Amino acid sequence: MSKKVAITLGCPAGIGPEVIIKALNQFSGDLSSILVIGDKKVLKKTATRLKLPLPEVEILSLSELEIEPGVPTLEGYKAMVSYIEKAIELAKKGEVKAIVTAPISKEGLSQAGVPYKGHTEWLAEAFGVKDYVMCFYSQDLIVSLVTTHIPLKEVPENITFERVYRVCKLSAKFLKKLGKEDAAIALCGVNPHAGEGGLLGSEEKEILEKVVAKCHQEGLKVKGPFPADTVFYWALKGRFGLVIAMYHDQGLAPFKLLHFQDGVNITLGLPIIRTSPAHGTAYDIAGKGIADPESFLSALKLAFF
Repeated sequence: MSKKVAITLGCPAGIGPEVIIKALNQFSGDLSSILVIGDKKVLKKTATRLKLPLPEVEILSLSELEIEPGVPTLEGYKAMVSYIEKAIELAKKGEVKAIVTAPISKEGLSQAGVPYKGHTEWLAEAFGVKDYVMCFYSQDLIVSLVTTHIPLKEVPENITFERVYRVCKLSAKFLKKLGKEDAAIALCGVNPHAGEGGLLGSEEKEILEKVVAKCHQEGLKVKGPFPADTVFYWALKGRFGLVIAMYHDQGLAPFKLLHFQDGVNITLGLPIIRTSPAHGTAYDIAGKGIADPESFLSALKLAFF
């Protein structure tokens, strides 16, 4: 098997099968370079329901499920896990060069006995990577996260000098790969008004300003910390090439407001490329034929970058 881009089906009861079928029918690249890991029976039924042809890609079918769209089951969750496990196996063997993951259910992972909160943490552990970043990409806004899937009350204790510094380095490396090495990186503050000189919180002075100073010593164009309620505006105006947010919703609320349909989740720091759409399983619209494939198509294109 030559090196391919692997697509994992995600939760078969979600919109993953639908956006995959739609995206592959719109994809202008070489379909022979793609391997879909999932359930051929589910994909065939989805294509029939959408009145679209089943794309001529290689399909590695690991299950044969009877699935009602929008109604997840434990059997489906276990299959969902098997698709990811196979993609990891093939990537470790060097048989796939990138993985594009359709949406999964975090509750489903738990029910299937997987001790991870999402793809990002699972893949980092599988590849033995300690320094990794959840990053969201679009043509005009890129956002990296310092913390991801943790309760808000745990955010402050997880914002450390070392963690923020690692995110800065990996984010700068990503910008360089995109040909944007001259672009500045903006660091969000933790607190309102970026702490207001210490009046509204101390993380900015005690941690973030020191990270910025360290980055400047190493030639990294990191600036801030800036108030999070204005920095995204200036990034859209072209002042910054990437924004580093301190926690999940701080970065993803503005990003998804603007790029819910075409944004891409990419994991920085892995030995392979891993991308995914910026949306979830959307069980409420699964099977209705109205899921927008644009984000998945963007994720697929970025995997070939």
